[in-house]
Amino acid sequence: MKRPPPLPALHTFLITAQCCNFTRAGELLNITQGAVSRQISGLESYLGYSLFQRQARGLSLTAQGRELFARMQQIFALIDDAVDQVGVKREALQLKAPTCMMRWLLPRLLQWQKERPDVRVELTTTVQHAVDFKREAFDAAVVYGTRPDGSMQVHHIFDEQLTPVCSQQLLDGPQPLAKSSDLEHHMLLHPTRDQRDWEQWLNVAGTTLSNIGKGQHFDTLDLAMTVASQGSGVAMGDWALIAEDLSAGRLVMPFDLKVRTGAAYYLVYPNRAAAAPPLQELIDWLLAQASAREDA
Repeated sequence: MKRPPPLPALHTFLITAQCCNFTRAGELLNITQGAVSRQISGLESYLGYSLFQRQARGLSLTAQGRELFARMQQIFALIDDAVDQVGVKREALQLKAPTCMMRWLLPRLLQWQKERPDVRVELTTTVQHAVDFKREAFDAAVVYGTRPDGSMQVHHIFDEQLTPVCSQQLLDGPQPLAKSSDLEHHMLLHPTRDQRDWEQWLNVAGTTLSNIGKGQHFDTLDLAMTVASQGSGVAMGDWALIAEDLSAGRLVMPFDLKVRTGAAYYLVYPNRAAAAPPLQELIDWLLAQASAREDA
């Protein structure tokens, strides 16, 4: 197998190609003009083609030189990025997630910290459902909506599945809640400022309610679930996100119907060759947790 050309010679070529001047390249590399010339000549001999045209007024790149220059810029940029990434000492993994995800994500992160106390995770919550890794310094994020594009690494966590929930106290109360039309006699709690979630579920249930616009609206799913658990009404919840509340009995599902909206939650991270080992471990662990819930 043919050995690659020496890296110092390639670096000398990169610097020389940027300025097209042996003297200036020598100054930038802190070597003599003659040393630059010898390295370039040796590289040309090794490659078997000329990289520069020597002219009275200076140097210019040949066609092969221009092509190699473009490739060397990419290669040395990757080297610089690799060195920077390895050299950065991270105090903790930086994770971003929308507030609606907290009821599912936070208990699992606390469990992860017990199992891996040597890998801290700092969680930033937001009402936003997206992330821009070019402008935001996060290692990974949870996003909600349609599947993100190929500008980042994407892992599906679970689909949104809407279902009404309430407290056991309300379900056992004087107003029946045996069929979807019984919701007419209960306060409807909306986890968003619009009533789209309720409309989607009722449409699939084949039910029309006159009180859908008279319910209480909240800024976050967490607030709606808290009020519902206190017996103040029936909230529209996301089955996967409220698993802990259902298991603990803080909330119950009066109906079996769960409606998939087409939206989902995704775990994403920057589109690099590979995630750092601690981040990859956390991603794999969270995905396994989500898979166990989906199979339940």
